[in-house]
Amino acid sequence: MDFRTYRVQPRDRAPLLAFILKALETAGCQIIHRPSPETAPFRITYQAPTGEPAGIVAYAFFANTKVTRNRPLDEHRFQLKYGSKDGRLHKLWQDPYGLYTTVLLGIDPDLGLFIGADPVLHSPTKFFISIEFKAAAVKEILARGWHVWERDRRATEDQPAEVLVGGTAPSLLRYLTFERAALGEDQGHRHLIAEQLAPASLAMAPLLGPQLTAAPPPVTLHALSQELDLSEGEVLDLIAGARRLKMAVRGWVAELHLRRRLATVPGVTDCIQLDEEGAPDVELRFEGSRPLRIECKNVLRQQAADGTIRLDFQRTRASKRDPCSRYYGPREFDVVAACLHAVTEHWQYRYTLPARLDHHPRCVGKLASNVRLDQRWEDDATAVLRHAAGTAG
Repeated sequence: MDFRTYRVQPRDRAPLLAFILKALETAGCQIIHRPSPETAPFRITYQAPTGEPAGIVAYAFFANTKVTRNRPLDEHRFQLKYGSKDGRLHKLWQDPYGLYTTVLLGIDPDLGLFIGADPVLHSPTKFFISIEFKAAAVKEILARGWHVWERDRRATEDQPAEVLVGGTAPSLLRYLTFERAALGEDQGHRHLIAEQLAPASLAMAPLLGPQLTAAPPPVTLHALSQELDLSEGEVLDLIAGARRLKMAVRGWVAELHLRRRLATVPGVTDCIQLDEEGAPDVELRFEGSRPLRIECKNVLRQQAADGTIRLDFQRTRASKRDPCSRYYGPREFDVVAACLHAVTEHWQYRYTLPARLDHHPRCVGKLASNVRLDQRWEDDATAVLRHAAGTAG
């Protein structure tokens, strides 16, 4: 395994490792490999209660309530801290074969709880940074054993939205299931999947969406099945069992439903789903216009206090040389389509023009990242497309 390791003080890290190992054993797992507490991250292999072998790579840190100057008194935190504070970026390893699940955890052994952050969102990361959460979240975790929420952001415009998932020790194995299912997902769908996996929830619904699975099977074998020499059921099982395949498929689902929806709008022709890195997602013509490009973005699960649906409208990464490259420019596409699935659990969309959105307060020529789906957004794409076609130059 080629991930970077760090020498750490065993007496400082041993309680974190003990928490993880005990939680797995209590859940019925048989530990196959116990790592040393003097090397981080912890690589643990175990046999799950189902008999299947599994493994985790755990970037684990102490969560605490130490009072910090100029910070709220009700704030808990854990600090990502390995080695020296060198200012460099450190990659959080992901297993390219999907055998090991990477987790980024803050653990409070005294309270018997953990907080899980998104390892994809935080990679690469600097050491030392803190991930904060409120005492109210701790109260929910201890009361319910599982809690999911959107992290409060210090710099509202400069940090992407982030969903945290917390649990008590008996929920750790459930969390590993969640992290495998949510790998690479946008924050709105991480939130939705975590809620679906809550202890009181029913079994998690098929992650590809009912519209893709409810149709009766075709009479003839699909060409892809023939090419792979697998039945259609085996192809779907393959996707369901390979998290990277499933992640890639899910990423196309919202765009696929959007293309289907837009193709039915009167006046739309040449409606195609694009497969270009960094490009908008759908291209079409409206009433004979030049090609119009539509950017599809997923909304956040957590709504504003007044019930307004929110959209984190920025890229996850920015260029080191240009922090403003994280934000979109109004000329990068003609229409923005917000997919509401993370909130409604249906493939619904709302539409607007980039010119209607607020400008970024600091980055000239860029759009603000905190977006609310207010009166500037429309359920019917027709008027938005007509305006885009009329103003397209």
